[in-house]
Amino acid sequence: MRLTHRRTTRAIGVLALASAAIVLGGCASGSGGVTTLNFFQFKGEALDDFNEIIADFEAENPDIRVVQNQVADADTIIRTLLVKDKAPDVITLNANGGFGKLAQAGVFYDFSDEPVLQTINPAVQEILAALGNKTGEVNGLGYVNNANGVIYNQDIFDEQGLEVPETWDEFIAVCDALQDAGITPFYGTLADSWTGLPSFNALGAYPSQGDFWDEMRAEGENVGPDSAVSFQKDFATAMDQQYELFSYMQDGYRGKTYDEGNAAFANGEVAMLLQGIWAINPVKAVNPDIKAAIFPYPAVDDPDDRLLVSGVDVVVTMGKNTPRKEEALRFIDYLFEVGVIEEFAASQNMVPSVEGAEISDDPSLQSVKPFFDEGRITGFIDHQIPPSIPLASIDQQFLYSGDAEAALATLDSEWAKVAARTIPVTGE
Repeated sequence: MRLTHRRTTRAIGVLALASAAIVLGGCASGSGGVTTLNFFQFKGEALDDFNEIIADFEAENPDIRVVQNQVADADTIIRTLLVKDKAPDVITLNANGGFGKLAQAGVFYDFSDEPVLQTINPAVQEILAALGNKTGEVNGLGYVNNANGVIYNQDIFDEQGLEVPETWDEFIAVCDALQDAGITPFYGTLADSWTGLPSFNALGAYPSQGDFWDEMRAEGENVGPDSAVSFQKDFATAMDQQYELFSYMQDGYRGKTYDEGNAAFANGEVAMLLQGIWAINPVKAVNPDIKAAIFPYPAVDDPDDRLLVSGVDVVVTMGKNTPRKEEALRFIDYLFEVGVIEEFAASQNMVPSVEGAEISDDPSLQSVKPFFDEGRITGFIDHQIPPSIPLASIDQQFLYSGDAEAALATLDSEWAKVAARTIPVTGE
């Protein structure tokens, strides 16, 4: 492990933030033989980790100074900087649909010929490619990845003699067995509407494999029940499955929040959460001793067809035309060194993208490792759905009413409306 003195450098964050207003307003500069890089960083909980990485990097590279600018509302600010032709030298963003649109617009560097690209799990890069690149380019490098799956209490499963389900029928049998034993299978938290989306994303991943989203975009404003692909035509089974899972929630789940769900699961009140790896740290903050792991939604009849939904939690890129290209690439190469990325991923409870990098021994991470190793991962489908479509509220209303037909028709209608007023980004 390279990072031996990280925990002694937290004060650097104060200095970095003090410089943020200056550096975000203009280009980084060099003086006295030292080149200053503007490092745009979106993830608040990673501030200390990146400060410590920077301290170690600067110790090995005294000719480079890295100023971390950790910002809220990164998607808006990065667009503003790019419009003003003030792209930061090195950038981290969440790999969502917004990132894909920027990449397609050709504002980021092309990493196609950079050796660091060859160190990254190809399945991770495929998730990024599905979001968008400029035609013929690779505009982002996946850094660490999350996992969207069913979180389960291993002690409860062991006590009840339950195996991790690998097919849909086995999954429902587990839910029935728990209920028969007087154990609530899931804790629902629909007071926060977004908490329906993890299960929507995981179950909807199966019917949307292949060219589904390309075909949806090609259909555009013609999407509907009679188009080649549509939500109404392809998502009915996924919606039925989601509604069936929500029938196993605790009483009053419509009025409970995400935080209440994490606490209830941590305290052993339910056996499972329909969440993702991001919930593990909040759960352990309540009960550090809980044994919790994750399995992918087994919405299939054949265990070999299971897919783990994963998002690139942090994507690394840089401005297309930075005058500090050599120094920026040197810092990026350092970020992807095995020891560096291993420690960062462990701290953030994420999966490192570099092939050969060790995953933390946390059971939640170890339980999803085989799917990363085998490339059986796929991206979040809500990253493919325009943000102007109120997906969370549509899905929430469906889970209240059970009217899948109405929900799917609404999704098709909203997709068609967005397509009718959108000029496609070609990436040319």
